[in-house]
Amino acid sequence: MNKYEIMFIVRPDMEEAEIKNTAESMKKVLTDAKAKVLDEKAMGQKELAYEINKYTTGYYYLLVVEASKEAEQEFNRVARINENLLRHLIVKVEE
Repeated sequence: MNKYEIMFIVRPDMEEAEIKNTAESMKKVLTDAKAKVLDEKAMGQKELAYEINKYTTGYYYLLVVEASKEAEQEFNRVARINENLLRHLIVKVEE
């Protein structure tokens, strides 16, 4: 199991409940793949460094997880096809 930091940005034009559901569904992708969520942080709505799909703000979420390579790849796959996410980044933490 490797340790990863995963950050993703959710579209700001949705209802608050939809934004939370999107974040929970992304977390569920990891837990379904037997990953262990060590820490999660909702960082709130922030200004983007540059415009993405005509959006200038987004809701940031950070997850610290212990996961297998397969779980990380599954999260990456789902994040790419989820239209509610503007961007995501997965960084492997070296210990």
